[in-house]
Amino acid sequence: MDKHRQATGNDLGSLAEDARALMTATADVAGEKVGDARMRLAAALENGKEIYGRVRDKAVEGAKATDEAVRQNPYQAIGIALGVGALVGYLVARRCSRND
Repeated sequence: MDKHRQATGNDLGSLAEDARALMTATADVAGEKVGDARMRLAAALENGKEIYGRVRDKAVEGAKATDEAVRQNPYQAIGIALGVGALVGYLVARRCSRND
């Protein structure tokens, strides 16, 4: 999961860098449409940073809450995981038997 999060962060970082490079490259281009597009891109970058930060914070809070709940109730967590795993296994097996 950490590798996936790191890859997503790298992808978002490279997208932001590319957008900034585009804004820098078009800085000397005159025109109302280009100026409007640059302003929208800058606003989208800021909005994206804010959303990414909020999502990251909520994910961390959720992970901490889950960790706390599992540590307080380990046997219930094991039971729930077993039940969910059995249900998913049953549904996958049923689907596979229908496809044969």
